[in-house]
Amino acid sequence: MKRDILYLPVEQVAMAVVPSKEHHLWQVYLINRNKHSLETILVTSKGYHEDQKTSLLRHAIPHLEAGSLALIESISPEVFHFTNEFWISFYIGTQIYDKKYIYLPSSINASNLSYIEELKLKGVLHL
Repeated sequence: MKRDILYLPVEQVAMAVVPSKEHHLWQVYLINRNKHSLETILVTSKGYHEDQKTSLLRHAIPHLEAGSLALIESISPEVFHFTNEFWISFYIGTQIYDKKYIYLPSSINASNLSYIEELKLKGVLHL
C-alpha cells in the first residue's frame, strides 16, 4: 500500500537549466552528485500558467552513474512565462525516491545564472 512506502528525502540530485550555445533553446539536465548511481529514472515535465499549459512529457533514463549528468530535454524561452515543473522518480538500490523541481516564471533568466561545475557553464541550478 502507498502508506507503507518509506519516502526518504532526495539529496545530491539537482536539475539545471542552461542556455545552449548552438541554438535559441535552453537545455535541462539532471545531475547526480551522489556517490552511488541512480536506477530506473523517470522524469515528467510540464509547464502551466493560468489557463495555458504545455504537453506533459515523459523521459526514461535506465541508469545514471555517480557524479554524472543526463540531458533531459530542450526548452524554448517562449515557455519561460510558464511555471516549469520537473518531477523525477528513481531508485537507489531497492529504495524509491521522488522529487518535484519547480522553476517559477521569474527564475529562468540571465540575472539568475550561476556557474555549474558539472556542466562548466552558467545556468539556473535547483537542488
